Amino acid sequence: MNPLRPILAICLSAFLVAPPATFAASHREAPITALDHSADITDLFAFVSYDDPSKVTLILDVNGFLDPANGPNYFPFDPDITYAINIDNNNSATAAVSFQFKFQTEIRAHGLFQGFIGAGNGIPVPANAPSGGPAVGSIIIPNAITALDGTGSEGLSLRQHYTVTMVTGTGASATSTDLTKGTLYAVPSNVGPRTMPNYSALAKQGIYSLGNGVRVWAGTADDPFYIDVGAIFDTVNLRAASFPSGVPGVLTAAQDAASANTAPDALAGFNVNVIAIEVPISMLTSKGAKLPISDPASTIGVWATTSRPSVTVRTVPGGTPPTPPAGNGLVQIQRMANPLINEVIIGTGDKDLWSQTQPKDDSQFAHYALDPLLARALNAAYGGALKVPSPPRTDLLPLVQYVPPITYGNPPAGPVADLLRLNTAIAPTPAAARSRLGLLAGDGAGFPNGRRVSDDVTDIALRVVAGVLVPGFNVFPNNALGDGVNSNDVPYQETFPYVAWAHSGLEIPSGGTGNSAVKPAPPNLGSEDCVKNPLSCTGK
Repeated sequence: MNPLRPILAICLSAFLVAPPATFAASHREAPITALDHSADITDLFAFVSYDDPSKVTLILDVNGFLDPANGPNYFPFDPDITYAINIDNNNSATAAVSFQFKFQTEIRAHGLFQGFIGAGNGIPVPANAPSGGPAVGSIIIPNAITALDGTGSEGLSLRQHYTVTMVTGTGASATSTDLTKGTLYAVPSNVGPRTMPNYSALAKQGIYSLGNGVRVWAGTADDPFYIDVGAIFDTVNLRAASFPSGVPGVLTAAQDAASANTAPDALAGFNVNVIAIEVPISMLTSKGAKLPISDPASTIGVWATTSRPSVTVRTVPGGTPPTPPAGNGLVQIQRMANPLINEVIIGTGDKDLWSQTQPKDDSQFAHYALDPLLARALNAAYGGALKVPSPPRTDLLPLVQYVPPITYGNPPAGPVADLLRLNTAIAPTPAAARSRLGLLAGDGAGFPNGRRVSDDVTDIALRVVAGVLVPGFNVFPNNALGDGVNSNDVPYQETFPYVAWAHSGLEIPSGGTGNSAVKPAPPNLGSEDCVKNPLSCTGK
């Protein structure tokens, strides 16, 4: 038995009271986004595509904690927001390339009481229907939703489409290119098997090729992040029964190596709005090519932003939309690069300022990273049994500068800036060899070299903040910290767009599932039996 374990157990009472840290990637982490959910960036992912190492996949998640059953409108993207994924390829912490996404909403059936409706081949008006309505035998409930457009889409009353614009350069020299090909439809939330009997097939229709090797997908999907949020937010009241070590927050070797969860995943069963784009690496690097690992230009920096018009004007129903005031430019609401930076590193008093400033100006926040309060809190929580490095914490510089082990060669480090740095020359790790702990476990294609959907950034962040990158601190218990949630509630996909499809509103209990069993839906609610006898069918 490790000799530190009894000491740690004695410190349990301190652990349950002291640390102020909170984790949920970046779900609702700043005051401004706690009040503006549509603009809240929950996660950002950037990685070399698993099935095509000549490309990079970029995924932006917004508006988290979406209850799959929360109709009737569910969760459209906000048409007033400009969603952007930005690329720094010259170590300046400014956007050399930016992909911007704008959404528009159409209501196709103004008299319908909900956004999505349909069943089987349609439900006709019965002979005893009240008079004055549609003719007996005519279809009153359309056929099940099986398409985003055309036949099978009649029940999509609330439908969104979007544009994709690539901006290169900055300021007056910036150029914009419309990448949109045809009409790009966002995939709606998964209402349930009666309305959307083959949701997987429906969701796949939302994958669009834009030419030149670019693909996009936007819509509602499973939230890929996993964590025991409830325990963390209760002043880090991690569940003792979830840790065989006997010390909450400290994993045994077997527990650390397993993919099974010993604590509940609070995001299980919840959806999130996702924008995913796959782009050839040659479109992202400063040299316009996929570069060898020896070339420092193979590393790029990624961050995402959401922005709104500086002035919002509401129109009286039936009135003429007013002309927006002159100079009504965009105001940045949120940004995100590395997970958990704004969540647990930046102080609450500066979270909104941080959200609305640019990465190139992050030196004003450097003191938070060089002497993170979370490290001191961990040290105090375990009664001093968990020792952490003294400031300045230069071991954290790979998160905020272009330095090894992510960047090879001897490039300019660039300004202190929160960017998700990705070395595009490092090949993806095969699924069988992939580690949730990324670089900490020797998996060079994982966080903090970019971030894959499966990377366990909570456990990685805990250990890095505890100092495992500093000689002498990669020891127990620093290198065994974790929350007991090691995997997502549903499997990810191994091909674009990589996230799992949205949870069904019928099959998932309201409010997510945690680690509880998912309640199954009655089978085949789109069957002819259910269509003809909707109140008494067995679904067989």
